[in-house]
Amino acid sequence: MRIDVLTLFPAMFEGPMTESMLWKARDHHLLDLRLHDIRDYTTDKHHKADDIPYGGGGGMIMKAEPVAKAVEAALVDAPAGTPVIMMTPQGRVFSHDIAKELAQHEQIILVCGRYEGIDDRVRELIITDEISIGDFVLTGGELPAMVIIDAVIRHIPGVLGAEGAADADSHADGILEGPHYTRPPEWRGLTVPQVLQEGDHAKVAKWRREQGLRRTWQQRPDLLLKADLTEDERYLLATFANEYAAKKR
Repeated sequence: MRIDVLTLFPAMFEGPMTESMLWKARDHHLLDLRLHDIRDYTTDKHHKADDIPYGGGGGMIMKAEPVAKAVEAALVDAPAGTPVIMMTPQGRVFSHDIAKELAQHEQIILVCGRYEGIDDRVRELIITDEISIGDFVLTGGELPAMVIIDAVIRHIPGVLGAEGAADADSHADGILEGPHYTRPPEWRGLTVPQVLQEGDHAKVAKWRREQGLRRTWQQRPDLLLKADLTEDERYLLATFANEYAAKKR
């Protein structure tokens, strides 16, 4: 998969994009990550990529022309339908499902804004999608772009190693993952649940599902409104509620 990132600060990506899974994906030629410095597409001798806003107000606005030229350069030989995505708090909120959706493309282009944003004519003429990583504001789109890249490449076959590993992550089916343990079996008075030490894979899978449901009910009950649950799982949730009510008496 090819991911093009358009930014005023390409050096921000040097550390995060060369470690862990990102390094593995690039080293194994599963990810072709290309960084474009928007200043390279300016035409003045000072490489000025921003200017004062029409109508007054504080801050600066990124100019339309260098951003447009950077996008056009990234689109050379791109497959039809390649998404051009702007990082913005005004966009649709990023999720596991959106990560899977983007991973289906051969190429995506991520546009990182700075300052007070990008001249809105770029959004009107060139941007095909807008994504936010949450209801808060950052100083630029670089960190959201890194989050999206990390989440998307997990769905590229071969990146995680174990086939289908991404499908077992929290949020993959609307349910959080349950607790995980490793050696030693006892630590500071706490022991690993016996079911995990017995080697019965069917029992382990059942226990993990139940614990995932319990953790979701405790920490993110809103997710359960959209989760695809069996009747047995709905009964289990009712059991959790009864247990909680009994403790409160």
